[in-house]
Amino acid sequence: MRALVVTAVGAESDSVLTGLTPHPDSPGPEPRTLPGSYPITRRDLPGIAFDVLVGGVGPAAAAAGTATALALAEYGLVVSAGIGGGFAPAAPVGSLVVADAIVAADLGAQTPDGFVDVASLGFGRSVHLPPAELAARAAEATGALLAPVLTVSTVTGTADGAAALAARHPMAGAEAMEGFGVAEAAAAHGLPVLEIRAVSNAVGPRDRAAWRIGDALAALAEGFRVLGPVLANWGERHEQHRGRS
Repeated sequence: MRALVVTAVGAESDSVLTGLTPHPDSPGPEPRTLPGSYPITRRDLPGIAFDVLVGGVGPAAAAAGTATALALAEYGLVVSAGIGGGFAPAAPVGSLVVADAIVAADLGAQTPDGFVDVASLGFGRSVHLPPAELAARAAEATGALLAPVLTVSTVTGTADGAAALAARHPMAGAEAMEGFGVAEAAAAHGLPVLEIRAVSNAVGPRDRAAWRIGDALAALAEGFRVLGPVLANWGERHEQHRGRS
């Protein structure tokens, strides 16, 4: 199987590639550039090939980058990956969160009665569901929290903002800026999607001094070191099922 992993920035891509490199002393293929100036790098593992794309920051950029890659090659799975904020205490800094739902948390309308999501407005969907078995296996293998991951266009930076998000999504594990855009592009191509986030900071008041980006990137690399065989095994069984149907 061939999987597309979409990150927002180069540092996230580097961490994913580190996790997907069985022998770090043996350099893999060099990055190439897709139309639109999207860097993409391939890694081959037993039973599965990964293309790791730097798609840009935010849901719109992520959707555009993902759609570009999906138009140029055939894939069996799309993964949104990177760092993000964690909802305390369930997702502490340095931990991993695997999405059991990918939620567009701020796509909708403000009303006198509060926020109304785009699905409730009748203008589309606001949630994508990864394959339940795959998400559960990925979370178990990596020791991640299995919980909804919220996609926001503006990172939460206040206690009031965090409380409002938590009230609307009490089971949420993390927030990030790209997952829903990646999932929209994957859905347009009829492909399953997964999201994994390494927690660099708590969702809440913006305090850059408290962020642990290095720890989160290291956790992301370790997560993908474990995920490679899990995704290969799932892909093999998924392709066998498709072949019988």
